[in-house]
Amino acid sequence: MRKINLQFLFLFVLGLLPQLGLSTPYEVKEIRVFNVNSAITPATFDYLDSHIKKIPVGSMALIKVNTPGGLITTTKDLITLIGSINIPVTVWITPEGASASSAGAIIASSAHFILMSAGTNLGAATPVGLGKDIDEKDGKAKALNDLKAMVRSLSHLRNRPAEPYEQMIESAKSFTNQEALQLKIIDGQLDNLSAIGAILSGKKFKIKNETFEIAFSENLQFKEIAPSLGQELLSVLANPSTAYVLFLVGIALLYFEFQAPGGYVAGGIGITLLILAAISFQVLPLNWGALALIIVGIILLILEIYITSYGLLGLGGLAAFIFGSLFLFHGETGFISIEYPVLISTIVGGLLCGGFLTWYFIREKRKMVDHQDFFLPLGATGHIHEVLDKEGLIYQIKVRGEIWKAQADSKLEKNDTVKVTSIDKEKLMAKISKAHKE
Repeated sequence: MRKINLQFLFLFVLGLLPQLGLSTPYEVKEIRVFNVNSAITPATFDYLDSHIKKIPVGSMALIKVNTPGGLITTTKDLITLIGSINIPVTVWITPEGASASSAGAIIASSAHFILMSAGTNLGAATPVGLGKDIDEKDGKAKALNDLKAMVRSLSHLRNRPAEPYEQMIESAKSFTNQEALQLKIIDGQLDNLSAIGAILSGKKFKIKNETFEIAFSENLQFKEIAPSLGQELLSVLANPSTAYVLFLVGIALLYFEFQAPGGYVAGGIGITLLILAAISFQVLPLNWGALALIIVGIILLILEIYITSYGLLGLGGLAAFIFGSLFLFHGETGFISIEYPVLISTIVGGLLCGGFLTWYFIREKRKMVDHQDFFLPLGATGHIHEVLDKEGLIYQIKVRGEIWKAQADSKLEKNDTVKVTSIDKEKLMAKISKAHKE
């Protein structure tokens, strides 16, 4: 009896051994092609995240990369994105002369397959600050060790040697396509996309700890995925240097608004620029930042009704509304999905309405005998902002959002309601009288 049990166990083990290391076939019927030809910014993540999650099983995501690097926070978000989907991802460093430097090299290390065109390079991934090396010794060591551990883990997961990737981070090492092939840190040299099947067929990869063997359909289809208009605009604004300039200009405009309050033009534009900078620095999530821009745009458009800004508030509000709409209404990653023709027709309608009102006011101005009176607050009511000379009856008034120097016909107190009766255009001084509340 014991002999029979041992024989059964031996046969069971023999039957199980062929199953060890067995991989599941994965046939690629379609390749979705993405282009990353700029710095790695929140725009890059939004572009890939909004499309790559929708790719069906049986397809492959191919990311054509030519980047000088970018934000490490965005890089980690992209690595998490690649690890969360159920399809293979291939990074192709192309065309000739292109490079996947810094953040691009780290993202490449997370891909299931890496391909390079002739004349390209991969590496130089040492972390730096904004335009310079990290000053603090401990801070630099912390950043280096964190990134080295990341690429080491990813290399083991993708069955690649980890040491070259660590050299890219620790000593800014960079490798040509031939050197990368010799070190076996890439899967092949690809100069023509149609040859991808010949290079990758039969190679194994893992998705969520399950091993697959890749194959390509005879009727393989390629589909180019282009970024939306909002994503292209965000790509320009999210460049670290551009974002920093937006931040500085926004702060300066807010300072001017606090120094000379009442106009709201500098403040409104400053807040818009600061929101754009916050989105670019990833301080503010894209969707919430876009919603904030729309709200600011609406507020500025409302203020245009009550404050004389000669259209500046309206233009600033319209610009904020357009930016927010382009960033928010761009598909499934936004709160609401809306077609661009609807969005564009709405914006064009607003511009036509503003143009008509401008034409109407200009026409009415030409009908007046004294053309300058059209822009003067004659007959308008305001209040005493400051008492400049109580004996001389000289005051500073605020009327229609403007600050005027005025002379009264009787003594007035601060915050009294007044009416503009006439204006001395040579001295730019208003004549006022106390307005009686009805």
